[in-house]
Amino acid sequence: MMSFNSLFRAPPRSILLRSIVLGAAALAWLPTFAFAAAEPVDGIIALVEDDVILSSELGGAMLNIRRQYAGKEDQLPPQNVLEKQLLERLIIGKLQVIRAQETGVQVTDTEIDQAVNRVASGNKMTTEQLAGALEQDGLRLSDFRSTMRDEILTQKLRQRVAQSRSDVSESEIDILMASGQLKQGEIKLAQILIALPDNATSEQLELARKKIEGVKKLIDEGKMEFSAAAIRYSDAEQALDGGVIGWRRYDQIPGAFAEALAGLKPGAVTNAVRSQSGLHILKILEAKSDTQVMVTEFNARHIMVKVDELTSDAQAEKTVSGISDSLTDGADFADQAKKYSGDAQTAALGGDMGWFDLQTYGSTYAETISALKDGEVSKPFSTEEGWHIVKRVAIRELDRTKDYARNQARDSIRERKSDEAYQQFVRQLRNESFVELRLEGVPTDDLELDDEAAKALEDENTRQLREEQRKAEAAADRQG
Repeated sequence: MMSFNSLFRAPPRSILLRSIVLGAAALAWLPTFAFAAAEPVDGIIALVEDDVILSSELGGAMLNIRRQYAGKEDQLPPQNVLEKQLLERLIIGKLQVIRAQETGVQVTDTEIDQAVNRVASGNKMTTEQLAGALEQDGLRLSDFRSTMRDEILTQKLRQRVAQSRSDVSESEIDILMASGQLKQGEIKLAQILIALPDNATSEQLELARKKIEGVKKLIDEGKMEFSAAAIRYSDAEQALDGGVIGWRRYDQIPGAFAEALAGLKPGAVTNAVRSQSGLHILKILEAKSDTQVMVTEFNARHIMVKVDELTSDAQAEKTVSGISDSLTDGADFADQAKKYSGDAQTAALGGDMGWFDLQTYGSTYAETISALKDGEVSKPFSTEEGWHIVKRVAIRELDRTKDYARNQARDSIRERKSDEAYQQFVRQLRNESFVELRLEGVPTDDLELDDEAAKALEDENTRQLREEQRKAEAAADRQG
């Protein structure tokens, strides 16, 4: 799952992961960069380590974005800014794939098959229909599979980096619980980010502040919707989604952002908030509160006859049928479990499974147990492990609100640690890697504004500052 902190930085990660690997998107959100293969190879626009990014790749990304915003082109930023955003995503994506390969991360054909199937099913298509839809857009299924492979590589790289640095102790959970900072509930957020480089100068910070304050003024005065402003001005990964981050728990939100959001209701927009990535303004789209968490638990006993290399499915079924007949004739369930059950964990306990949530042992068990009454014994049924008989002993309702809160705290701490580790990893990867841009017209200054934005957002002092900067640069060029 993508963690919350990472959603507040400029777009260093691919926008493909949620729609491809997690399989939740419409066909319009098929990989933004998957259309590269359909374009002619017409020049190198960036060198990335020992690899390259071609003009056709950026052209494919631009084509897909413009398809998505057909009829709403005015919501897109100027072309040079859009090219910059997409090129940076391509660069970071390429670097992550390179690093994954260098560190031995592998992706199997089965994993790629599953990813393609998820995309197809998410769009209510068969794989053949998906291949046809891709072909209409000029993309071969083999190219699409290659994109899937890169996305899974990136996901695995993230998991590897995060898992190595995200242990959570019980004391850390206790501290968070006692601090009162574990606010219950969820909010749906959108953001606008004006990115700042590492070690930003006071002039760069002032320029960014003027820009984000100008954007907020446009929103507050009703001259521009938040979503349109995000598309046009934001440097965040979700810019082209209207800035929408999605639903996140309060405890997942970084402290500075939580303070800015405190007391605000849906529809409200925060003032500027500073982070390592730059300056942000946030909007609460929706909110919901947590309620009491009640859990239904069952107590049961079971007998399992395993299917393995020594016992065929037919043999296991015959054995379990004999046990079932004995139980019908009055045999004690616990005694039968001790004699015949192949479950090493419960056999010696007379098949006692203890108390468990209905879904703990899978859907087949859940359906069987829920259909029984206390004291009843099921007919034999099969799962992937073998053949089973289950006896439902009891049912109870428990208040698991405190347990849920501790699990929530554990997840929150783990996600923050994981994201901090990966943010640091990606920033270091980008800073240390060899990247040479060869694309004319793409601004190298993350804070450069187009003419229209400058007129709308900059006050007289900021315009003078930029004019002085331009004059100084021109003077330096003449001296050179």
